[in-house]
Amino acid sequence: MHKLRVNVAELLRRPGSTKDVEVACTAAELGITDPRVAGNAQVTATMHVESLSDGVVVAGVVSAPWHDTCRRCLADINVTSRAEVRDLFQIVVTDPDAFPVVGDQIDLADLVRETVHLELPLAPLCRDDCAGLCASCGADRNVEQCSCEGVAVDPRWSALDALRDQL
Repeated sequence: MHKLRVNVAELLRRPGSTKDVEVACTAAELGITDPRVAGNAQVTATMHVESLSDGVVVAGVVSAPWHDTCRRCLADINVTSRAEVRDLFQIVVTDPDAFPVVGDQIDLADLVRETVHLELPLAPLCRDDCAGLCASCGADRNVEQCSCEGVAVDPRWSALDALRDQL
């Protein structure tokens, strides 16, 4: 990914020097195949790069738009996630979590791709206090109150309910 390669040759010559980098590319260019992120979605990374004696530290924010369906009320969700990152790139990789510096360049593609994948929720919600749908009538409890009496109790669980009441 040519857009996400950053030349750090000058930084590596002077430990403690810094550089600010802002890069953008599409999800397809990054190789993100998750259907929640559209292939033409613009993924951006705003990074602050600081050199060390054996590499560079990259810190910043990765943003990516994604869409899904709320797990409680089935509403469409269109959100842009923002994740803070802080990672190490080393000339000679000694840290198992570090990325390599190759030919005086760092490639932010793997870092950005991993961050986008990690920020996608396993069980998305339209909002934290989503009330969901009524189990009886299917009304969206975020929009309206239904007149259902509550949750019907399955008689097969009565023995466990009696045990819970004893405790």
